[in-house]
Amino acid sequence: MPTKPIQLIGTPIGNLGDISFRAVECLRDADVIACEDTRHSSRLLSHLEISGKELIALHDHNEKERAGSLVARAANGERIVFLSDAGMPTISDPGFRLVNASVEADVPVEVIPGPSAAITALAGSGMPTDAFYFGGFLPVKSGKRKREIETALARVETSIFFESPHRLGKTLGVVAELDPDREVCVARELTKKFETFHRGTAGDLFEEFGGKKAKGEITLLLRGTGRIKGGCRAC
Repeated sequence: MPTKPIQLIGTPIGNLGDISFRAVECLRDADVIACEDTRHSSRLLSHLEISGKELIALHDHNEKERAGSLVARAANGERIVFLSDAGMPTISDPGFRLVNASVEADVPVEVIPGPSAAITALAGSGMPTDAFYFGGFLPVKSGKRKREIETALARVETSIFFESPHRLGKTLGVVAELDPDREVCVARELTKKFETFHRGTAGDLFEEFGGKKAKGEITLLLRGTGRIKGGCRAC
């Protein structure tokens, strides 16, 4: 049988209604669905009324070992799809090794676009969108986290990070210490029922979050130093 492409499928980051028609069609046609967490993906498949598929766990701890066998199955004509728990595979999620194994084996890779927390947060933040930096998850260790924030505050472009709700208060405290007037946005629980955008200076948001435990998934944005208005860089 001819080689089939490995398909990376973007999945909802909260609201299940954000799944695309194309993504559903690919899932229905799949022979094998590789997923970051089979239990999590099973709930999505149940919502879509898709059953009887072979599910294989593919996550950070086993991706290196399992990528080769999935690529081999695609080379033998099976339809293999991969989806992470939420958002786009490979973007602060597994999938990188699977893509590289596919490239090395000359097996095509097909990307079915879907939601992304970073882009969703940027669009709703009110910050410049013509150029931005995405740094993934901020470092856990305080020293490295502070250095990352210092670099972000010196950057011309908007900076976007994922942060744990347990560390958000401390992180905002660091930003407020370094530049209390810097414009910041905390995007929380994106696309979900209790979605909120908190916009203001670093000092203001530290007062809001510094003394309490935040809840939900957090995307943190820091305005850059450039003279940018709206989506266009000012001349």
